[in-house]
Amino acid sequence: YEKKESYALIWLVDNIPVGHSNVNKIVYGQEAYMHLHLWNQTTRKKGMGTELVKRSIPFYFKNLKLKELFCEPYAKNKAPNKTLEKVGFTFIKEHETIPGSLNSLQTVKRWRFSEEKLNELKNK
Repeated sequence: YEKKESYALIWLVDNIPVGHSNVNKIVYGQEAYMHLHLWNQTTRKKGMGTELVKRSIPFYFKNLKLKELFCEPYAKNKAPNKTLEKVGFTFIKEHETIPGSLNSLQTVKRWRFSEEKLNELKNK
C-alpha cells in the first residue's frame, strides 16, 4: 500500500454494487483525500451513505496508516456534506479549488477526520 496513488472501495448492498469511495492525494502514513458517491438516486437519502462511509474509513486508516483523512465535496451539494458531519468529520473551511482531474474550479467544503475520531467510531 505504500506506493499507492489511489485506492477504491466498491460499496455492495445485498451483493449489488450501489456506489464507491476512493482516496487519492495519498501521503502514506499521514493523509489522503476521500471521494464518495452513491450511483443511483433510489439509494440516496436513506442513511445508506452514512453507514457506508463509516465502514470505509477503517480500511483507509489501517491500510494506508493514516493520521488524517480529508474530503472536499462541492459546497452546494448538501448530501455529502451532511453525511460527513454525521459520520464525525470536522468542518475546516470553504474554499475554491479544482478537487480532481475531472473537475473545474469550484467552491468546496474541506472536512477532516482524525485518527482520534477513528477510535470513537470503532467504539460506537
